[in-house]
Amino acid sequence: MALLKIALPWLVSNMLAATLLAQTPPIKLSVDASDATRRLLHTTMQFPVKPGPFSLLYPKWIPGEHGPTGPIEDLVGIKVSANGKSIPWSRDAVNMYEFHLDIPAGVSAIDVTAEFISPPESGGFSSGSSITSQLAVLSWNQLLLYPKGVPSDQLNIQATLKVPNGWRYGTALPIQSESGNQIVFKPSSLTTLIDSPVQTGANFRTVDLSPGEPVAHYLHLAADSERALRIAEPEIRHYRNLVSEAETLFGARHFRDYHFLYTLSDHVAHFGLEHHESSDDRTDEEALVDPDHRRVSAGLLPHEFVHSWNGKYRRPAGLATPDYNEPMQGNLLWVYEGLTEYLGEILTPRSGLSTPADFLDELAAEAAELDRKAGRAWRPLEDTAVAAQILYGARADYSDLRRSVDYYTEGTLIWLDADVTIRTLSKGAKSLDDFCKLWAGGASTEPALKTYTFDDVVKTLNAVQPHDWAKFLNDRLHSTEPHAPLNGIVNGGYKLVYTKDRSDLWKIREEVRKGVDLSYSLGLVVKESGEILDVHVDTPAARAGIAPAAKIIAVQGREFSPAVLRHAVEDSVTDKNPIALIVKDGEYYKTVAIDYHGGEQYPHLVRDTSKPDLIAAIIKAHAGTK
Repeated sequence: MALLKIALPWLVSNMLAATLLAQTPPIKLSVDASDATRRLLHTTMQFPVKPGPFSLLYPKWIPGEHGPTGPIEDLVGIKVSANGKSIPWSRDAVNMYEFHLDIPAGVSAIDVTAEFISPPESGGFSSGSSITSQLAVLSWNQLLLYPKGVPSDQLNIQATLKVPNGWRYGTALPIQSESGNQIVFKPSSLTTLIDSPVQTGANFRTVDLSPGEPVAHYLHLAADSERALRIAEPEIRHYRNLVSEAETLFGARHFRDYHFLYTLSDHVAHFGLEHHESSDDRTDEEALVDPDHRRVSAGLLPHEFVHSWNGKYRRPAGLATPDYNEPMQGNLLWVYEGLTEYLGEILTPRSGLSTPADFLDELAAEAAELDRKAGRAWRPLEDTAVAAQILYGARADYSDLRRSVDYYTEGTLIWLDADVTIRTLSKGAKSLDDFCKLWAGGASTEPALKTYTFDDVVKTLNAVQPHDWAKFLNDRLHSTEPHAPLNGIVNGGYKLVYTKDRSDLWKIREEVRKGVDLSYSLGLVVKESGEILDVHVDTPAARAGIAPAAKIIAVQGREFSPAVLRHAVEDSVTDKNPIALIVKDGEYYKTVAIDYHGGEQYPHLVRDTSKPDLIAAIIKAHAGTK
């Protein structure tokens, strides 16, 4: 059971919470998902109550989504009754997630029924599309209400779930019994329930990633086709290596068992969302059976797996709230997400899920994007974390001026720099792996929570390698310098350069994303349809007056295609004339001349042989291979 912060050590807190849970009458929750293919989920709850004022809350701030993303607009048909009689309710005029009731005399329990409308194809996180005709991912926070004024750790829930006939499922939530297509789960705290989504589908497969080991790890696959489940044996070995590499990195685990809920569909929202004993991982249908799609999504599961240690077990104090309606504070997301991004990225090649070459190409792309962001001049990195709840939903246009949730990728650069600094100062005796063992290792436990502050981060780094870590971090978090912190790359033995050649990973990403990325030449990102997704500030395209959302109709007098545009950029080295575009902007057409003659430009990392190759040492396998 994951614990939230109270003023006692977590072990004592765990014992108290378990005692309180055992003494609390359970809230009964029954979810009928047999109608899931119509995107309708039916829920019934029974609450023990006492006469008088009573308020119910719908989860608003969703852990891992770092914002008030609870989809209250999709909870409909709410009805409350007791002893066969209807009880009226009213929504709070300020907090749209709160419902007020007046419990009549003689009533000891109320029944609440509601329906949840799962959205059609859409982006976003768990409140986005989660159901197709072949599968569903069910997030408990969307399907329930809970009493106001009681911490989520102290609410005891008895949940049952009915899935469509013939569908199988995966979840970390402990099961009490099964009968046909109905599952009865063991009573749990509301915290554990919401932290344990259920994945179900007609095309379903479970792979044991730790056969014969005392702690089980499962890869659950749900897909829109049977073919998408055909994961190759070498790929299974890589995921088994991931389990070994992560446990070698941290030296302990803080879960009873672990479940990767991997959903393969082109019709659900694509993201990864961490949970203590599982992760909700979603990507395209071809992710396991097509080599190119597999390379693009290789880092998804490593990132989410790391979160079990960094994010769920260790969590910033500002994100450890007592329930799901208290606002979260994201100022330490550069640790929560940034450190996780770095560790996930290095575990990907360590486990064999990607190659060292792909790691370098990924790092080059991240470094280049961050190094040329105009928004660096006004928004320091820490503000991207504080403003996370705003930035997750921000549009893609003028992204370099706005800055997005850069604490992910810039977190990689900062923690790579810390890793290289530790290795250099200790003459190879220490590394960030040692920090990870101190930070989130220790003794293996069941799910638990240990909160931290900025000072705790600095203290642990100093315990590994003495240094002025407070200054090291503050300089990078509060900087408005024009360039990204690339010291980890430079001191790790590499240089960031730009050449006319796209890396294989760059080519694959353009093909999968169906577009062309000319960020470092013209300053454009364009869909294969010609729609301009983004224009970077102070680039040839911006100076020519092009804006995002316009559409390129023709290039050099020829109908637009990604190849025609790329060829024009390639030929610009020898062609003294500007690149001529016909652009549709709203209802108007115009001719634009881009005065550019630098040819194609793409980022790469090249070895600086005057320095040791510390990056190669960082990404090599540490636990051996399966």
